[in-house]
Amino acid sequence: MMRAMWATLFFLTHTTLSLVIIARVLMRPRIEPSVRLAWIMVVEAVPLLGILAYLLFGEVRMSQAEVQRMADVRDRLTGRDPGLPMVRPDRDDPAGPVIAANASVGGMEARAGNVLSLLEESDGAIDDLVAAIDGAQDHIHVLFYIWLPDASGTKIAEALMRAEDRGVQCRVIVDALGSRLLVRSALWDRMAQAGVECVTAFPWGLPFISVLFQRLDLRNHRKILVIDNRLAFTGSRNCADMAFRIKARFAPWVDILVSVRGPAVRQLQAVFLADWMSYTGRDLGPMLQPVAPQADPGIVAQVVATGPDLRAGSVSDCLSAMLHAARDRVIITTPYYVPDDALDAAIRAAARRGVQVTMILPARNDSLIVGATSEGFYYGLLAAGVRLVLFQGGLLHSKILTVDGRMAMIGSANLDRRSFELNYEVNMAVFDPEFVAALDARQASYVERARALSLEEVRGWSALRRIRNNACALASPLL
Repeated sequence: MMRAMWATLFFLTHTTLSLVIIARVLMRPRIEPSVRLAWIMVVEAVPLLGILAYLLFGEVRMSQAEVQRMADVRDRLTGRDPGLPMVRPDRDDPAGPVIAANASVGGMEARAGNVLSLLEESDGAIDDLVAAIDGAQDHIHVLFYIWLPDASGTKIAEALMRAEDRGVQCRVIVDALGSRLLVRSALWDRMAQAGVECVTAFPWGLPFISVLFQRLDLRNHRKILVIDNRLAFTGSRNCADMAFRIKARFAPWVDILVSVRGPAVRQLQAVFLADWMSYTGRDLGPMLQPVAPQADPGIVAQVVATGPDLRAGSVSDCLSAMLHAARDRVIITTPYYVPDDALDAAIRAAARRGVQVTMILPARNDSLIVGATSEGFYYGLLAAGVRLVLFQGGLLHSKILTVDGRMAMIGSANLDRRSFELNYEVNMAVFDPEFVAALDARQASYVERARALSLEEVRGWSALRRIRNNACALASPLL
């Protein structure tokens, strides 16, 4: 009798909680129908655990006071650059809608007068960063998602300590999870003792208490280095060796890194300062000074910073706008492909209307689930006419999209829902045929180290592999 009573009580309680959660899912604003359906299926199909999963990961919970403070700081710093004209393309220019979409999402306008240089793929790129740090005279601002205390990470840390020793103010932000090995190391303590101001983004604290107020998997995934408000670096590379010792079996990790001079430096500075002021509460707004054009007319560039706060839209909207503008060819490089519906549809639609679409992905992914989920999209892409090639020279970690040899997007954001909805990312749109040609040449080098994947090969995969991939793809709205 008692057992039956407890079973009935559990059933009624679980049913009530399930209905409450489902009602919450249906009432939430700014959520895709596919995401609603996926969460309802999880809540109904997995008793109790489905409810717990939604409570932990179903919503981007943040302190409203913190969200508003971050929005206020961002709006203050990412507004229009004083004294510099905005780039306004002609009505018939395909770049026009792309620039408008980027400004709508990131809050910053396209600026001319930039000089961009593509750094080497090798660990020599770290030496370029060290040389730039050694030339700093006033301040250095560094933000990395992953910073390892390996050879490359130690080089950067020692360069910052040398800078502090000669009176240059150094500020560092690292993600608490991604850079946990550095934060726990003696190198982190040495930097702090040398005078480098070191801050962690989204520290774990007491996770069982923190989870009640904020999602624990929010991350700052950005990669930014700004020196003296005159030179900046950004891209996909973390502060680590290509050997990437925490996941060495997938090495080398192949990335892209770009040096920036000109007005876009101010925009990257604005992103760093907004993060710094949000995390520390210390006002460094006066440091955001105009940066003069470095060439006439120079390269048109536009920084797009995104994150899970009060912003409208995501980098997916910007990429979709670029794809809809494509007329001839599109080349995409990404390590992770777990797209939202709009982006996947835009890629397939471009291929169907005759655009030559090439996608370059790693043959081996460092995440089994993400790799399987990506494979779940391959059939639809290949059937639409997309050329898929799988990079075999390590873990391809670059994030690049080029359109018609005249515009591009590079940066930290993967083509996955985590980058679109949960991570703080920074990308840069570039509108310049010469620089885009350099990006396409770099992507051509990836293709040379890749093998093509055919529709026939995907059709020949085992039933078990197809079931696994499609089941993971079905759950992609939750990843």
